[in-house]
Amino acid sequence: MTRPKPFLRRAHAMYGDVFTMRLQGDDFVVLAHPDAVKEVFTGDPDLLRAGEGNEVLLPLLGEHAVLLLDGPRHLRQRKLLLPPFHGERMQRYKDIIVSATEREVATWRPGEEVALARRMQEITLQVIMRAVFGVTEADAVARLRSVLLSMLDWVQEPRNMIVFIIAITKPSLLDHIRSFGRVMEPLDAELFAEIRARRQVPDLAEREDILSMLLLARDEDGNGLTDEELRDELLTLLVAGHETTASALGWTFERLMRHPDVMGNAVEDARGGDGEYLDAIGKETLRLRPILPIVARRVQQDMTIAGVDVPAGATLAPCIYLVHHREDVYPQPDAFRPERFVGVKPGTYTWLPFGGGVRRCIGAAFALFEMQQVLATVLRSVDLQPEVRQSEHTARRTITLVPEHGARAVVSRAA
Repeated sequence: MTRPKPFLRRAHAMYGDVFTMRLQGDDFVVLAHPDAVKEVFTGDPDLLRAGEGNEVLLPLLGEHAVLLLDGPRHLRQRKLLLPPFHGERMQRYKDIIVSATEREVATWRPGEEVALARRMQEITLQVIMRAVFGVTEADAVARLRSVLLSMLDWVQEPRNMIVFIIAITKPSLLDHIRSFGRVMEPLDAELFAEIRARRQVPDLAEREDILSMLLLARDEDGNGLTDEELRDELLTLLVAGHETTASALGWTFERLMRHPDVMGNAVEDARGGDGEYLDAIGKETLRLRPILPIVARRVQQDMTIAGVDVPAGATLAPCIYLVHHREDVYPQPDAFRPERFVGVKPGTYTWLPFGGGVRRCIGAAFALFEMQQVLATVLRSVDLQPEVRQSEHTARRTITLVPEHGARAVVSRAA
């Protein structure tokens, strides 16, 4: 849990492309070859259940969250959630992303030392509140921001990570922790109040935020999402779209600052290019520094994967980190080389930061678009230098892998 990357590399070197970790009595069968990943991503989702594999998030997200569902319920929720993330709609959020970034960067002062990962969290939170929740009124933004940050700060406390680890096998544990209740109750109250109020607005069909679109969405039987389902999906979008994107941006700047040649090309693209190189930087960062090391599928019956017999009840864990660092797929895999993705589409089973198959993250395109826009806006506005020359190590924050010191930088104004 404390040094996942060195552990995974040692186990891979010792045992090969398939090995088993036993955690709290559960078997996690780690898969490090693209062919095995393909078997899992194209396998029968009724036999390989991702919702059960994500059950550690149940106390936080709720039983209706798309990440925790399997079978027909998952397909229904996914179909209702997909339309707001269509490519054309994403372009409408560009102004929100750019303005949130500009407001944040305007607070930075020349010579100031900043932890960029934390600053990126503020940007992505503002984007979530406006693009997803559709909240723009100053008092409402302040209230929502306060309760959201209280929850996120609680989840990110190192001591609370232990609670979540234990909750993998005892999800009810969090129900008995008073501090968890103290952060969730005001957040739930704010979310339910916003949902109820939004249902009553006369211009719902004209609004373009994701909450409004979800309120209008209907399944094949003409049924919409309940307040409880909306609450769980909004929290899912927050946790999956805020923390992960902010961490990815933190890693992006951490890598850029230690590769001046890449930084120079990035600045050039930001100030007058078409964004292709910036997009490649985002993809290469997610390859080199994936925010999650594995994805999980709970096996429902005895089966054979990658030539290995896997018993019912085990968890298959395609390893994002190990696949991304295969020499036979990515020559010099530890090198930061965005050129790998310039004019090249990432491989379906070799580039996995958003998972894959029918469970691929519905916000993948939005996340990459947001990363590109934030990166371009920052690089047009300021120059950044690393606070120290050495690369930052990886630290764990609950289930995510983040820069150990928050991607610390020294700011100067761009020419």
